[in-house]
Amino acid sequence: EAGWIGTIHHGLPIDLLPFDPGPGKYLAFLGRIAREKRVDRAIAIATACGQPLRIAAKVDPADRDYFEDEIRPLLDNPLVEFIGEISEYEKGPFLGQAPALLFPIDWPEPFGLVMIEALACGVPVVAFRGGSVPEVIDEGVTGFIVDSLEDAIAATRNVHHLDRYRCRDVFERRFNVNRMARDHIAMYEMLLERRSSGRALTGVV
Repeated sequence: EAGWIGTIHHGLPIDLLPFDPGPGKYLAFLGRIAREKRVDRAIAIATACGQPLRIAAKVDPADRDYFEDEIRPLLDNPLVEFIGEISEYEKGPFLGQAPALLFPIDWPEPFGLVMIEALACGVPVVAFRGGSVPEVIDEGVTGFIVDSLEDAIAATRNVHHLDRYRCRDVFERRFNVNRMARDHIAMYEMLLERRSSGRALTGVV
């Protein structure tokens, strides 16, 4: 049976997304319109906080009925703007102008690349606990990890206390593509050393 050896987190090129010192104009949701992504939570958070929310999200054919039946009625809200899917080149300006990224997932997210895209722009993340979230977000430093809608609303109201420069610094240190490459090389070297020394390999996950 294969065993776990280690975790290598995703990385992005340092210069892919520009840092924005803020303070930001609207809360941001970036991703897909899917039940497990819980854009309805994002709308509820923004509404409770009285802050504008911009939703940049694609709607896959499999999620079209969910969007039409459950999400589109929520868009009839003066605080909410649905802008649809955006290009990779538009992500930087979109995220950089937000005081926070809302990541209100309701499933065990394998990683959540959008979280480190936000950090690259200096934007802290308010994320529901699930999957990789506690591995990516440093509580009280690069964002807040919450367990309820009430906690998310309180966190969003306090996100301006977080340091956007610190968010960018953490991205550069923990989530840059060069670190990811070094981690892969180190893991392969470790596996090769095990093989050459005759120790059994337990498998790679």
